Amino acid sequence: MRKTAWILVGVLFSFALLVRPFGVDDEIWQNGLNKIEDMMNLVQRAYYKPVNENDLAQEAVKGMLQTLDPHSYLLEPDSFSRMAEEQRGKYFGVGMQIQKQAGQLVVVSPMEGTPAWRLGVQPADIISRINGEDTQPISAQDAVNKLRGPKGTKVDITFIREGLAKPIELTIERAEIPLYSVPYAFLLPGDVGYVLIRYFAEATTEELRAKLAQLTELGMKSLILDLRGNAGGPLVQAIEISDLFLPRNEMVVSMKGRNRAFDRDFAALRSDPYEKVPLLVLIDQGSASASEIVAGAIMDNDRGLVVGADSWGKGLVQQMFPLGPDMAVAITIAKYYTPSGRSIQRDYSRLDDYLLDKVAADKPREVKTTSKGRKVLGQGGITPDVAVPFTLKTYTFELRGRGAFFAYTRKLVSHLTPLGKTLFFPGDPAGGSKGRTPVAKPFLADDRVLEDFRAFLRAGSFDVDAKRFKEAEPDLKRELEREIASALWGQEEGWKAFERTDPQILRALELVPEAAKFIE
Repeated sequence: MRKTAWILVGVLFSFALLVRPFGVDDEIWQNGLNKIEDMMNLVQRAYYKPVNENDLAQEAVKGMLQTLDPHSYLLEPDSFSRMAEEQRGKYFGVGMQIQKQAGQLVVVSPMEGTPAWRLGVQPADIISRINGEDTQPISAQDAVNKLRGPKGTKVDITFIREGLAKPIELTIERAEIPLYSVPYAFLLPGDVGYVLIRYFAEATTEELRAKLAQLTELGMKSLILDLRGNAGGPLVQAIEISDLFLPRNEMVVSMKGRNRAFDRDFAALRSDPYEKVPLLVLIDQGSASASEIVAGAIMDNDRGLVVGADSWGKGLVQQMFPLGPDMAVAITIAKYYTPSGRSIQRDYSRLDDYLLDKVAADKPREVKTTSKGRKVLGQGGITPDVAVPFTLKTYTFELRGRGAFFAYTRKLVSHLTPLGKTLFFPGDPAGGSKGRTPVAKPFLADDRVLEDFRAFLRAGSFDVDAKRFKEAEPDLKRELEREIASALWGQEEGWKAFERTDPQILRALELVPEAAKFIE
């Protein structure tokens, strides 16, 4: 076997020793490991065709991890690189948000100040070739991998832009591109601050502090912390963010595992001005791990209200163990427990149910009490104080997945739809305002917009079912308002437009007085 594969197998053996169950004799365990080595050598000698040694070793590691739990896994080079970029909060590339739409690789938005933005790349540009390679057969993630690379290196990109007879050929030098885990913060009616935490990374607490300071200067009197769709990240960030809102010495989370070296209790360590701000935390089925730690700490300490839908239910803690410069294994080392002492881990004995259903099993759940005696449940994620169902219609998902809202918006703001020809948008040449209606914030998707959108769908290859369209109208309006506001005023304005009619946001605003009672 080659050196790299031997290193992997060696790490596999070391890892196996790490997870060896108590009570298993060292000699018996080592004999089992020797059998793994013998099996790999046998495959190399006897299999009917050559086998890649590195692939064989990686699959051996994966096989071992699959016997543990759904959250112990191998990070191969591509996934390891993406995780490292997210955690560091930066990567090296050209600075474009892209997605696959109808088989084409489309620029959703160039990021301001990046190389792509400075060279004039525009939303809706189609990337037809990367370094001479056709992009149609590759996925959006494959394209991302090709666009990223070492700082200072260059990539050749061919763009097709509607209205231009010839493609645009650009050579773009890669640069450092920042990633923000706390992208949006603004005031809602009633001086209620809103902050979205998209995921947890090394700089999340620092980013959140900066956003909270901005909102405080604007007059924030209470706060909605949006953790919906946030799948988690480093434990330390969950602890530090909880600390921002909890009084000193309040318990945040505890860890307990087979190896007592991993047993820890984490409490709030500092005093912050946000401990007296009425707080509401939004969660849904996409909120997991670190998000659930924050929501559980706020709920169990009776610090604020949790609103939305049941969270994922991941109560296991992983630690990264390096296998080399670009590989690692994430191993579950402990369970974590919220301040009331509950584990929120869902049953994963039936893996399909765990991964697909995302709801707690229909059986009794552990009951604990908060610091003020309220009952809270374990074994099924964080069940919110106030449940507010919010699901998009299937028709909306279908149109979103095919890029219909984005494609329509680009035509509307380019005056290429019947309604678009009657409107004057910000950024249009001054001479184009004659006979057109100026558009101002907030842009509302009224009946004229819906009819224009319906005509766009009919002209294309989109299904227009009158009944499904009517049932989905609230969703369609929200999606259109977000896309159009994003196109006219930027991504944060688009997000603000979307949240303006979000049922969970609207309910949270109603609950601000209730949340304030927790700090009286």
